[in-house]
Order: sequence, then structure tokens, then C-alpha cells
Amino acid sequence: MPDATFATRLKEAMGEKGLKQVDLLRYADDHGQKLGKSQLSQYLSGKTMPRRDMLAFLASALGVTVEWLSGDAEIELAQPATATAQNNEPQEVPMALRKFDKSSKLDNVSYDVRGPALDEAMRMEEDGIHILKLNIGNPAPFGFRTPDEVVQDMASQLIDTEGYSDSKGLFSARKAIMQYDQLKGIPNVQMSDIYTGNGVSDLINLVMQAMIETGDEILVPSPDYPLWTACVTLAGGKAVHYLCDEQAEWLPDLDDMRSKITSNTKAIVIINPNNPTGALYPREILEEIVEIAREHQLIILSDEIYDRLVMDDLEHVSIASLAPDLFCITFNGLSKSHMIAGWRIGWISISGNKRLGKGLIEGINMMSNMRLCSNVPAQSIVQTALGGYQSVKTYVVPTGRVCKQRDYVYERLCAMDGVSVVKPKAAFYIFPKLDPKKFNIQDDEQFQLDLLQDKRVLIVPGKGFNWETPGYFRIVYLPRRAVLGEALDQMEEFLKYYRQ
Repeated sequence: MPDATFATRLKEAMGEKGLKQVDLLRYADDHGQKLGKSQLSQYLSGKTMPRRDMLAFLASALGVTVEWLSGDAEIELAQPATATAQNNEPQEVPMALRKFDKSSKLDNVSYDVRGPALDEAMRMEEDGIHILKLNIGNPAPFGFRTPDEVVQDMASQLIDTEGYSDSKGLFSARKAIMQYDQLKGIPNVQMSDIYTGNGVSDLINLVMQAMIETGDEILVPSPDYPLWTACVTLAGGKAVHYLCDEQAEWLPDLDDMRSKITSNTKAIVIINPNNPTGALYPREILEEIVEIAREHQLIILSDEIYDRLVMDDLEHVSIASLAPDLFCITFNGLSKSHMIAGWRIGWISISGNKRLGKGLIEGINMMSNMRLCSNVPAQSIVQTALGGYQSVKTYVVPTGRVCKQRDYVYERLCAMDGVSVVKPKAAFYIFPKLDPKKFNIQDDEQFQLDLLQDKRVLIVPGKGFNWETPGYFRIVYLPRRAVLGEALDQMEEFLKYYRQ
């Protein structure tokens, strides 16, 4: 574990010089020293200790000795501050300049799927350390390839997609999406009700900005994909988290959902199939959610990006197909099902009683027009992707790679002492729990960092998905079995001795 003395003395030395973090970062940049914001934050929090060369640089910049700063010896602040510890040559001291902080709108926003631990992993990789990454749901690096027909179609259309498209998207793309919605039973969707975007992430932000008034409350699942909470907050709303029940295979706790509704509640978000738990919501649960929305006159926002990654011969049901009388917005895309996450193509479909959301549709139109259009080359392959060979089906059958890797990871986790886990039914995530009595996990992020530094395995803590109970984490089971096996071996060994 890093020595807390270093963090304390780093803060003390910065205070003596009247320096903020931004001043030290600017000074490092001016002197060709690579020092990142998250890296410095981890030094100040005592979570990590710098390498010797970085320690020497910090000591020199702050006018102290390496021994004092590291806590190896009780030596007072070196004087004068303008001399280096090595050669007493004059050295420029950073001046306190005007600082530019992040917007206060970001104070309650987090996205820990790509957070400080990833920065630390990248720093370790720069030092030549191999990291076993189980943190990002990005299929391409793990050998999942885009169907050849889709690649060929994009290549053949590149010259024809150099300009802007209609702000909602290409005719061919929206026609194919409308037909897909018809197959899913989503009612009352016309071409004009479909908007393409640069992935579902882009459209979550667009819709939240168009929909939310300051103070509006949006029901969001916990655990959730954290972008939902972040976008609600950035738009001026309040994300109110309803619980998903681990004992009920991570299905929404409907009583908790009802208890969270107030006069300020505007919409219910569901993520089905769920990220991070891999839960698939059965029809009867969806019907009850529809009844809650109907009773309280709420919008239904359904994130269904994993609807084609369903295993065990189960069926995905779109909640909008059960709510023809309500105003629904369904979010979907090709990033996961067609292994083209980097191409950034998603869409929303507005369905049901659209008269209820006439004003909101005007707002969505305005936001869509302001960003001109989404990625046109990616739009050009939607028709081929949705209508052609569905390679994703080969991954989720019992002999398919995703299904086999899910089974392997689930069985390995179940065999680990002090670990419990619900078997996911969809997507490519699993959300294990560590026994609180055995491991005494108090800080998810510290567990994540300790596992990374000890065993070179990178996961995402439960806190990153707005799950407040410590001791949970998400594993992505996309890497090949050999990689998964190595990572799980390391994790199992780590858990034999780890306690907080």
C-alpha cells in the first residue's frame, strides 16, 4: 500500500508554495514532464506512490528533498525554494496563475467505467506492464469482427456519404430501423419518429437535454449504466435510483420503484438487457412497469442496445410493444450486436401515444437539427446490418463464444471462496459480490486499484454503476478464454489474502 506520509507532505509542500494542482500540472508540462491530472490526484489521495524519477521531479519543483517528500527522513523544507536538490542551479518556480476549473455542473457527475484506475493502468502499460483488461465492453480488441458484408457495403458507399444527411438520418437507415421495430412489435413508429445518432450514448444526452426541466426527477435503475445518471444530472434533473434486486436475479424492485415516485417524476428508465448485471426482464415484469407508468403518466425510456445478445433460448421483449397508449422512446444500435462499437451508430424510436409528447418531439427535433446529423458512413450500413446475416446469433447459442465464455466465468466465480454471483442471461457482463464478512470491503475503488497493482487485472467497481453497497464489481467476459482464465487465476489468488 502507498505511504500516506508522501501524500501528506506533497499537500504540505504545495500549500507552502501556494500552488494548486493545475499550477503543478502546468509546471510539469512546461518542463516536458508527463504528469496527468488523475495521476496527481491519486498521489494526493495517497492511493499511489510515484516512481523515483517522478518523485525527484516533484521534490525539485517544490524545493524539497526526495527523502523528505517520500517520508524516508525527517528533513525540513529545503531553502531556498529556487534551488534544485541536485545541483543548486537557479530554477523557475511555478507562479500561482489564474485557474480554470471544470464546470460546477460536473460536480455530481461520474463515469468510472473510464476513471482513475484506467489512467493508472495506462501508466503501468507505459512502464511495460501487461494489464489483463476486464473493464470495457468493446468487442473488437477481443477478436469479434464486423461481418464482411457490412464492411464491404460501407467501403463501397464512402464516396456517397461525404456530405451531411437529413438531421434524423438516411432514408435507407430509418426505413430499416422502422421495419426492425415492426418485427419487435413496437407500435405506431413512422419514418419521422426515428433519429439516428453517434451511438446510444449520444442520443441519451440529446433526449435528456430536450426533455428535462430543472428539478425534474427521472427514475433510473441501480445498478445502472452510469451515463444515464450523468446525462440526467447535466440536463438539470435529478436521477432517483430505484433498486434492482440481486435476490430476484437483478430484476427491478417494483415496490421500491413505486415508492420513489413524486409529483416531480417525469420518466422511468429501464436498461433491458441490463448493463452491468446481464439481467433480462421477463414480460410480466415489463407489464407491471407499464402499469406503473400508466398510473402516474410517465414517459418510458428503454435502453435496449443488447437486445440481440440474449442466451438460453430466451426472448427479448421491447417494453414499448406493451404500451401503445403511453409515450415511449426506445434506444438501440449496432455497436454491440454487430461488433462495430467504433463506428458509432445508434438510434431512437418514438412510439405509442405521440400526442402526449408533441412538445418534447419539437425539442428533440431542435437538438437533432443543432448537431446537423450523425455519422453518415455508419448510417449507410444499417440496412445491410439489420437485414443481412446476423452473426451475433452464432455467439449466443450454447456452443457460441459469448455463451461459452459466460458459462466459464460464472463457474469459476462460483468456485471462489467468498464470491457469489447471479448468472447473466444476456449482454456480456457479470456482476459478482464479495462476502462482506470475509473481505470487509469498505471502498470499491480501493479494491479495484489494489487488484490492479497487485495482480495486473482491471475491473470496474460497483460504485461506478451507482450501486452503493461496497464489494461488487463488473467483469466483461469478451476476452478469449485463455485471457479470462489467466485473469481469474490472478483474482482467485488475490482473494486468498486480500482484506480491507
